[in-house]
Amino acid sequence: MLSRNCAGLTIQEILFLLLVIAGVVVLLYPVVNERLDEYQQEQAESDLQDLAAALEQYKLDNHFYPTSRQGLSALVEKPRSGPIPKNWNPEGYLTRGVVPLDPWGQPYFYESREAGRFYDLKTLGSDMSPGGTGLAADISISR
Repeated sequence: MLSRNCAGLTIQEILFLLLVIAGVVVLLYPVVNERLDEYQQEQAESDLQDLAAALEQYKLDNHFYPTSRQGLSALVEKPRSGPIPKNWNPEGYLTRGVVPLDPWGQPYFYESREAGRFYDLKTLGSDMSPGGTGLAADISISR
């Protein structure tokens, strides 16, 4: 007589395991999703600090910030329209050589004020609209 010694799982056991895995995923999703939102906000703050430091170096070299028209691209490519910076760093001002997008895939907003003496730099946050609260709040730096 042949003995059947099967080491596999029954359909009920497989379904039970899938149910347990789905339950764990459902319980962990809000935690992981909230942490992702916090990470994106922290990344935006870090990017803004890096951009602000690059703008400060630009101003130290040239005695003014880029114009609104020149924008943040003046940190990676020498502006061709006035005022043209005389001491622009040929290596640019951003270590990666590109102006980053915010964590939500949108460009950072830059506006020069008072003839290049001050600026506003911001992202609209995860809701991509002005204002917002909590994790959807705008993040900005003004100098």
